[in-house]
Amino acid sequence: MIIMCPHCGGLNRIPDEKLNDHPSCGKCRSALFTGQPIEMNSEQFLRALHKTDQPLVVDFWASWCGPCKMFAPTFSQAAAQLEPHAKFIKINTETEQQIATQFNIRSIPTLAIFKEGQEVARQSGAMDLGSFTNWVKSTI
Repeated sequence: MIIMCPHCGGLNRIPDEKLNDHPSCGKCRSALFTGQPIEMNSEQFLRALHKTDQPLVVDFWASWCGPCKMFAPTFSQAAAQLEPHAKFIKINTETEQQIATQFNIRSIPTLAIFKEGQEVARQSGAMDLGSFTNWVKSTI
């Protein structure tokens, strides 16, 4: 599986059986899995989308959005529980308006799951932890 380093953006090939062995980046030597969501800009997100094999769970949000703020801890908890089976990414639609337009984000928070470069699921609105993790597990 090709995994993008959350620290330097380097691409790393990790065998599936080694995903749970706390792999580190071959470029910067940092941990590939932090158990935390990664804030990405449009360029980083598109690179991860097209160059990696890991499913991407994306939270499209904005700083002024109350439900987005309330959902943020749930998203973080899910990242801690489900990584390395998926990469959890946050895209700020306020600062990354072009990517929000490209992916037709009409309301926030919008949660989307991408596999092999394609969107495979989308959910608008915040969810509780159990519902969210079940939704992610059923899709990835």
